[in-house]
Amino acid sequence: MTDTSQIKEHMDVMSSDRKTVGKVDHMDGADKIKLTKQSSPDGAHHHFIPVAWIDHVDQHVHLSKSADEVAKHWEHGTS
Repeated sequence: MTDTSQIKEHMDVMSSDRKTVGKVDHMDGADKIKLTKQSSPDGAHHHFIPVAWIDHVDQHVHLSKSADEVAKHWEHGTS
């Protein structure tokens, strides 16, 4: 289980293939990370990453999925 207390605003979120997929806006409940709109590919929507995808956290949030997998399966939001 990932210690989500280590996840801070504006941390880079990195895919397993070492690509930045976004920046943390904040935790959305206990099970999702909300990414900033500005780090979204279109700059207009928030995206949500399930905590289950986290491999580990250091100065970045590292995911167990590739950038392509993340983009195919993350949740989209407008708020």
